[in-house]
Amino acid sequence: MIGRGAMFRLLSGIFKIVVVSLLTGVALSALDVSAGDILEGFGLTPEAALDLARQGMEWALPNVILGSLIILPLWFVVFLLRPPRG
Repeated sequence: MIGRGAMFRLLSGIFKIVVVSLLTGVALSALDVSAGDILEGFGLTPEAALDLARQGMEWALPNVILGSLIILPLWFVVFLLRPPRG
């Protein structure tokens, strides 16, 4: 089980990333820089970036499901055979 301290650190880290991302977005917006401009610098359009993300998900999702078919039952067996704590 995840302890309170670990969960707090995780949520705190996520919150910090969101706040810094928001501040960075505000600063870039004030400088009149858009996501399209940044993607264009890499030679991409927003549509092409979304297509690449979709292709990545189409590749990754079946592999994650396939891996979880092995990993989850193994984890469950190890969990059941672990000696009790305390």
